[in-house]
Amino acid sequence: MTSINLLPWREESREQRRKAFLGKLLAAALVGAVLVFIWITIAQARLDNQNSRNSYLQSNIAEMDKKVAEISELKSKKQEMISRMKVIQDLQGNRSEIVKVFDELVRAMPDGVYLATLEQTAETVKMSGFSESNNRISALMRNLDTSHKYEESNLTKVQQDTTLGDQGSVFDLQIKIEQLTGSEPQVAAP
Repeated sequence: MTSINLLPWREESREQRRKAFLGKLLAAALVGAVLVFIWITIAQARLDNQNSRNSYLQSNIAEMDKKVAEISELKSKKQEMISRMKVIQDLQGNRSEIVKVFDELVRAMPDGVYLATLEQTAETVKMSGFSESNNRISALMRNLDTSHKYEESNLTKVQQDTTLGDQGSVFDLQIKIEQLTGSEPQVAAP
């Protein structure tokens, strides 16, 4: 029988399989590297896209914040204008009331009583003046109490003063106005 030595052939076959395995391993490593490169490129592109979207949103949010600030400023200006218009309307509506208040005061003033100062603050009128006698001050208070514009007359000070005679007095009087709703202080002196 002849003997055949298969060692070189096996050696050659093993070498070919090892080369094929290394080739496949190298091909798999190359394919893996290419896939990793593609994945990194796609991820970076998506990240750049998201960053550009974020910067776009931030710039638009900044613009909207400016507009919101402008709107709130306009709202405050609008509210200020509305309050000014209300004050003007109140003043226009109360314009005739002041005339009625002064007319009623003149009607209530008895002879022998003279006013030195007259001051109106909201719904209160403070007056000071001179009188020929204390009876005339009492008559003034009675007339003011029966008036339809005034209520709660309050005499805060009475002192003897000889400016208008031996029985003369100087007085301070405070009264409330019933129907006047204006809130601006008004000062008048006769």
